[in-house]
Amino acid sequence: MQKEAPYNVIESKIKFPFEADGLRIIFMGTPDFAVESLRILVENNYNIVGVITMPDKPAGRGHKIQFSPVKQYALDKNLPLLQPEKLKDELFLEELRKLQADLQIVVAFRMLPEVVWSMPTYGTFNLHASLLPQYRGAAPINWAIINGEKETGATTFFLTHEIDTGKIILQEKTPISETDNAETVHDRLMMMGAELVKKTVNLLNENKIEGIDQAQFIQSEKELKPAPKIFKETCQIDISWDVEKVYNFVRGMSPYPTAWMELQFPKQENQVLLKIYETQKEIIQHNLTLGTVETDGKKYAKIALSDGFIHLKTVQVAGKKRMEIGELLRGMRF
Repeated sequence: MQKEAPYNVIESKIKFPFEADGLRIIFMGTPDFAVESLRILVENNYNIVGVITMPDKPAGRGHKIQFSPVKQYALDKNLPLLQPEKLKDELFLEELRKLQADLQIVVAFRMLPEVVWSMPTYGTFNLHASLLPQYRGAAPINWAIINGEKETGATTFFLTHEIDTGKIILQEKTPISETDNAETVHDRLMMMGAELVKKTVNLLNENKIEGIDQAQFIQSEKELKPAPKIFKETCQIDISWDVEKVYNFVRGMSPYPTAWMELQFPKQENQVLLKIYETQKEIIQHNLTLGTVETDGKKYAKIALSDGFIHLKTVQVAGKKRMEIGELLRGMRF
């Protein structure tokens, strides 16, 4: 059985020689999730000497160049900004050295090479959206919900060679309710994580934090649940799954990247590929073939599974907007 992960830190009596706002901090991140952590540092007058984010890239139907949320925030606050294509590029490394950071903070960024994460005097710490050592990887929020976890959390830890394996500094928990999806948990962890980042910086300022080795919370590697990157094929619902698994899978993929499946509606000539955002579960015995769609053609549609039905609530057909199931049904001919 896995040990309880820590909330507090291991501290020594070695004091840092400066105030919190005197720490020269480089912040690294890209999406909205990272912006809240950067914002809380800026608004509390921490000394952000540089922001590192991903290069601009085209997005949307028009393929217009789009700034990352972190870049936009950094520009709004007139913070020094770097957007390296390659993190080992010597020109980038030279610019990084010139910033003379005492500490680097990483929130939802790329995997850093050692030459980058080891550069600051006091190292680099990362905010991860899980209760490490569980759910190491790119999609911890999604997989925790998909697996039916009742709680998750946020962890700050020191970076090291292997991804998401460094010593834990701080950790906080939050429950996952039956109605939560990836979006609601993301937003909750975004706010919780930002506070955790601030607490971690303050503790680093007050004491030398050694952290707690993750190995202390692992009795067997078999107990660890991974959180690998999600691809389109990962999002497909398997008709052999039971009701609970499908229900959790949809929540864990909603609203992005979104669960999907192909369904044959009654009296329809072709199968329909549906993205599924919201469902309701019904555990009941039946004698229908797996995958059968039962519907009144007006208000409800449910899919037969091994131990009951999954009721479709909010869906999307390719090329159409997201809609309630009734709206989709009324557009079909039964």
